[in-house]
Amino acid sequence: MKAMKRSTLATLINATLFSAVAGTSFTTLAEEEQAKSNQLEVIQITARKRVENAQEVPVSVSALQGDNLDAYSSAGMDIRFMNAKIPSLSVESSFGRTFPRFYVRGLGNTDFDLNASQPVSLVVDEVVQENPILKGFPVFDIERIEVLRGPQGTLFGRNTPAGLVKFDSVKPSQEFDGYASVAYGSRESVDFEGAVGTGLTDRISTRVSVLWQEQPDYIDVRSPEGVTNEFAKDESLGGYSEKAARIQFLYEGDDFTGLLNYHVRDLDGRPIPFRANLIEKGSNNINPAYDNDVVFHDASSRATQQVETQGVSLKLEWDLAEHTVTSITAWESAEIYSRADVDGGYGAAFLPAQGPGVIFFPSETADALPNHDQYTQELRLSSNYSGDFNYQVGVFLFDEEMTIESFSFDTLAYDTAAGNYGLQNGYAVQNQETSAWAIFGSFDYSVSDKLDVTLGLRYSDDEKEFRAERTKSPVGAADSIVGTANPSDSHVSWDLSATYKLTDDVNLFARLANGFRAPSVQGRILFGDEVTVAESETTNSIEFGIKSDVLDGQGRVNGTVFYYQMDDQQLTAVGGGANFNRLVNADKTTGYGFELDTEWVLTDELNATFNLSYNKTEIDDPSLAIQGCAQCTITNTKNDAGLYNLDGNSLPHAPEWIANATLRYTKELENGDFFVYADTSYRSKINFFLYESVEFEGEALFETGVRAGYAWASGDNEYEVSAFVRNLFDEQVVIGGVDFNNNTGMLNEERFIGAEFKVRFF
Repeated sequence: MKAMKRSTLATLINATLFSAVAGTSFTTLAEEEQAKSNQLEVIQITARKRVENAQEVPVSVSALQGDNLDAYSSAGMDIRFMNAKIPSLSVESSFGRTFPRFYVRGLGNTDFDLNASQPVSLVVDEVVQENPILKGFPVFDIERIEVLRGPQGTLFGRNTPAGLVKFDSVKPSQEFDGYASVAYGSRESVDFEGAVGTGLTDRISTRVSVLWQEQPDYIDVRSPEGVTNEFAKDESLGGYSEKAARIQFLYEGDDFTGLLNYHVRDLDGRPIPFRANLIEKGSNNINPAYDNDVVFHDASSRATQQVETQGVSLKLEWDLAEHTVTSITAWESAEIYSRADVDGGYGAAFLPAQGPGVIFFPSETADALPNHDQYTQELRLSSNYSGDFNYQVGVFLFDEEMTIESFSFDTLAYDTAAGNYGLQNGYAVQNQETSAWAIFGSFDYSVSDKLDVTLGLRYSDDEKEFRAERTKSPVGAADSIVGTANPSDSHVSWDLSATYKLTDDVNLFARLANGFRAPSVQGRILFGDEVTVAESETTNSIEFGIKSDVLDGQGRVNGTVFYYQMDDQQLTAVGGGANFNRLVNADKTTGYGFELDTEWVLTDELNATFNLSYNKTEIDDPSLAIQGCAQCTITNTKNDAGLYNLDGNSLPHAPEWIANATLRYTKELENGDFFVYADTSYRSKINFFLYESVEFEGEALFETGVRAGYAWASGDNEYEVSAFVRNLFDEQVVIGGVDFNNNTGMLNEERFIGAEFKVRFF
């Protein structure tokens, strides 16, 4: 298997070096006609908070839209579909369809607490989504996804030292248009989404977008042979019902526009299934007894994941001839209750029955976010001069309040009030208030017809008030304990970039940037007594790149090389013998690598893309050491205190290689077009935790998707019918682990086959 993966990666690399293979996105029959003119479309992005040609922006940025976006998100996929689909970007979650964790250039955060902060920010419709539960909002009716790599602190704020993922929804317009699609696939899953927009008056337009995804439980819950499962009632897991909607109203005056956006989400499902002893001890192989449709749980009847989020934003914009004033006011709120059988098995070593393998002790926990409110306000002034100098200046306010609850349950104890097993035996609560504000400016100057330079500055001030209290300990420690923390800091972020027009079709760019992540607090004291605080981390990054359109507009090749040093990086020591997280700071972390984005129109009928990235990360801190796993084989050395040294380790969930490619073939047939779309992605091996171990090293992941169908127009409508498959070769690898009990793991999604019907109306 490993030999096959190396061969596949080598083939992809050779393909791009030989032909610079690339492609473009096509979403309608009209766009397909554009492709047949053998010209790539100009991709407009808003990476610098104004509409620009992606080829002229001095930032390493990739955009995902059109066919790529449609194909990747097939099969009712949640936001994790983006994993390895863009250079230097990986996405994972131990919660399943919510709480995604983003990693850019190897920088991310493995923390599973609902208070976790991340160095990769998510911005949806120009509003930052700070809490990790907000980041899991479903992807539908999206115009474009942009991934900005490297520090983005000047324009986008304090928690972007690694980069930024940016979503832009399709906006209302005066034209009547919309679409509806329904898909049916493996495991009786149903996926419906649609949108309709139109003008209500000459000045006001609206757009309503909806999503509904559903999959019944399909994973059988069993007990060891000859044992009756007395602790759980349900016989299946794996299902979900997801509903989301977005409604927008746009007012367009002569020199004023106003956009109101309300969005809501409701998820009722099951958490990702943990699988006890999934990983064979002494290797990272999947246990040969594993069956994707079977688990051995004793708490399945209580496993649940319920998520509700909603938010509203109001964007007001005044055109003052030579200036534009923009105000964005937003409120976001999230609630979640997630309960799971964390040990992933049945029974325990001290009981008559256990399995699969040895279950040292049962672990059943829940986390909840019963109260959460986030308020943001941005006000900026942008110049629209016709000369060589332009600028943006603004202020930003952020306020967040939340309550987090953590529960522990004794799976083996009967709860008389509830009428089932799983009596609550532990409880802790966290309360945090965050207040932050910033002033920022970005200044552009055209030195000559060929050279443009940009200077950005941002002053950020951040303060947290945190309190955690445990009222009942599940492990025999003191029932009553209180911990507090009040970290605060301020920082000046900056960037300096230059773009040089080498020719009409080739731009060179260089960028120096500094990023900042505010102090973080970890106080999930259900299983521990310590509230830990991580000091602010800062990043200094340098990158050089080229953006080129070649062969008379038929091809596009963009490349970037980079180096960064992160000081006082915030890291999370997860697990390590106890279901407890601790924050630590690494003295220094370095990273370097490259990113390659290419796209081509090969013929009138054939389009392709190929993207590749290499990221090398290393922790440089001889004194940094943490606890290790309970049952795995750790390869790091120990210090005198019995902790494992991290100096020289790569970062967790930081693959060195990411590669992906797409190929689309379109052929006129009768009164429409037959098409075949194929995509493939590869990410190299990863470590799940800060320490390095044999068992918790994830193998390389190689996934392929194919979509084939027929598209035609009739009257004012366009129709499309297609069949698709995700993870064509049914590759199954362990993508995450739980290290405090047995060698518990989680798997990627298995092969999914489906069919879809879509109609677009105008």
